Amino acid sequence: MKEITRLFVANRGEIAVRVIDACERLGIETVIGVSEADRGTLGARRADRAFCIGPGPAARSYLDADAIVMAALGTGCDAVHPGYGFLAERADFQRLCTENGLVFVGPSADAIDAMGNKLRSRALAEEVGVPTLPGSIRIASVGHATETALAIGFPVLIKASAGGGGRGMRIVRDAAEIAAAYESATTEAEKAFGDGTVYLERFLDPARHVEVQVLGDGAGRAIHLGERECSVQRRHQKLVEEAPSPMVDADLRERLTTTAVRLAERVDYLGAGTVEFILDEHSREFYFLEMNTRIQVEHPVTEMITEVDLVAEQIRLATGAPLLSQDEITLTGHAIECRINAEDPAKGFQPRPGRIETWREPVGDGIRVDTHCFSGYTVPPFYDSLLAKLVVRGADRDEAIERMRLALDELVVDGVHTTVPFHRALVDDETFRSRGVHTRWVDERADTWSALV
Repeated sequence: MKEITRLFVANRGEIAVRVIDACERLGIETVIGVSEADRGTLGARRADRAFCIGPGPAARSYLDADAIVMAALGTGCDAVHPGYGFLAERADFQRLCTENGLVFVGPSADAIDAMGNKLRSRALAEEVGVPTLPGSIRIASVGHATETALAIGFPVLIKASAGGGGRGMRIVRDAAEIAAAYESATTEAEKAFGDGTVYLERFLDPARHVEVQVLGDGAGRAIHLGERECSVQRRHQKLVEEAPSPMVDADLRERLTTTAVRLAERVDYLGAGTVEFILDEHSREFYFLEMNTRIQVEHPVTEMITEVDLVAEQIRLATGAPLLSQDEITLTGHAIECRINAEDPAKGFQPRPGRIETWREPVGDGIRVDTHCFSGYTVPPFYDSLLAKLVVRGADRDEAIERMRLALDELVVDGVHTTVPFHRALVDDETFRSRGVHTRWVDERADTWSALV
């Protein structure tokens, strides 16, 4: 087994604090890499040491792989935890860490490569019998896109092969829309990922987004920790997550989780990963979307219903510790997570950085807040707008919804606009309460959110 005594946190915000918390419980020292804009953050205060890795813009700090590895080596670290976003799913970063003798808390570069490219991951999924939507190989031109879309049948989704987070993705409902959608998707993908490759896939509408949390030992064995529902999203960006999915029964759960584990084992997956699916709630059929080779933003809802510390398990598995057995995993209760962002729902969810004058969190049984914020914290303009994840657990979904409603009322954030008004409206909405949402439900109700104050 590999020993980790000091770990470099190569991320920021709430996930950096979350990694530091796990390391404290494991008795591991932490060094956090911070940009000049993050010198005074909670992560910098909580880590044993903070090391500046560059200026505020992410391209010159959190995305500078060489600077991060040099900082980790220079501060005597044994390992690097990439969190999510930034370099977390970059195979070249994993290789750079490994080549320099650092334990990378995550899967192998080969697994990242296999799952990071959506065309390749789709092929692997088909190889092991994971259902996929009708789709294409790489699309080389507008003409090729048109021909393929006509063969698949409208509507279709143009997707960036190297993409994520909704970037490089366009819905096309008829042939007249293809040219503009193809050009904008490839341009956006090139800017966002340095790779403009796109492909086509049948667009299932309405649909639900369900994902399975897996853990793997890197030697062909994996387990699952149940599923999460992530259908409340705006422009393909998740806003609310729950575990378990209110639409998944025991039979469907068995099929979903068995499929996810089979794919993770196929790529000798190491650590925590998530296999994402689109679910047709009418036919009860599901289809592979992608695999995220990192810890997910929404991992706390799984932790709440399993009582498994996923970040600690990531670190343990990276040292070569044995994988938990499937029999050790039980699902109890229902958990819901609301992402609290510095955005104004009444203005199309525009990011609103600024100074937080007052930050007061709810407390009580079944309530958890993952955050890096505090009174007096200035939200910088350079990064994702996530301020916190408000997570609750109840004996069942109804109790979890009521607990979330009370927790939202007790959360106080003054000084910046946040998505709290959206979440308050959501938990009182009968469609959400009756399990009637789908992936485009939020977008279709834009007028409702624009009226929020």
